[in-house]
Amino acid sequence: MNNALPKLDKKAYEKELKRLQAELVEMQQWVVETGARIVIVMEGRDAAGKGSAIKRITQYLSPRVCRIEALPAPSSREQGQWYFQRYIEKLPTAGEIVIFDRSWYNRAGVERVMGFCTTQEYRRFLHQAPIFERLLVEDGIILRKYWFSVSDEEQIRRFQSRQSDPLRQWKLSPMDLQSITRWEDYSRAKDEMFVHTDIPSAPWYTVESEDKKRSRINVINHLLNTIPWEYVEKSVPKIPERPESESTYERPPRTQFRYVPDVAKALEKAAVKQAEDSDSQEAKKAEKSDKADKADKAEKSEKDKKSGDKKTGDKKSAKDKSKKKKDKKAKKSSKKSK
Repeated sequence: MNNALPKLDKKAYEKELKRLQAELVEMQQWVVETGARIVIVMEGRDAAGKGSAIKRITQYLSPRVCRIEALPAPSSREQGQWYFQRYIEKLPTAGEIVIFDRSWYNRAGVERVMGFCTTQEYRRFLHQAPIFERLLVEDGIILRKYWFSVSDEEQIRRFQSRQSDPLRQWKLSPMDLQSITRWEDYSRAKDEMFVHTDIPSAPWYTVESEDKKRSRINVINHLLNTIPWEYVEKSVPKIPERPESESTYERPPRTQFRYVPDVAKALEKAAVKQAEDSDSQEAKKAEKSDKADKADKAEKSEKDKKSGDKKTGDKKSAKDKSKKKKDKKAKKSSKKSK
């Protein structure tokens, strides 16, 4: 399957992303001023681009207003609770945005496919999830659910990219790789999940994520367009002038404090240029030395060749002399016999 879309222009993408992020900051102000509560559920295939989309959404937002919840596997205590209980604890209070990087839908996906829950627990979840979400919406929470969709070929390509990148290898787990061998099982689980939980008060929105940049723009734009926020007048505080000190305070000597070493000094322009010049000089010296070594080798080779030719000539001359002597002796011997 090849549904390759044209690549986005880099400058146009960055410009539009900045514009959308600026609007997210404005929406954040509205959330704080009005006490709104927003829950964003991010689900989808492994390596579908959920994490990078969340990163762009939260990049310029205050961590005191917008937080990410990525819950680990439930503890033994949590396993004895009502399934939704540990997620309820993470829901937002007034003036907060919470993004679930995977959510209660783990039960309908990985737990169902990998056999981490019983059929009874799974069926109970499909019955209770719509009720749970209706209660959230009825209480005034703004709920958005996104499913990031990616092809099997693109998923494998991203896994391979992570495997060869030391900075992202931590993203690759044995559980993630199960999604390759169980692709159709996950597809069936997702289809059944949509049938039961795609309800009018909390619908699913699919984000085509074959191109990550495109998916980021699309999901942020959708968020801004579907949440009924408004621009709020901001009162930017004035920065006062520092008053002249009338006290006798003196700062203690710097020697009394421990300072982090200034290793960044090596990155200063002058230091970098000096290092580059030094490397360049060393390279030139090495090149010059290499050339001299090659010239010495060539000269030695030439001498060895001449010496070899001379020895060969001397040997030939000695052979000729020896042959002449033998011929003379043979002639004398012939004369005597006559």
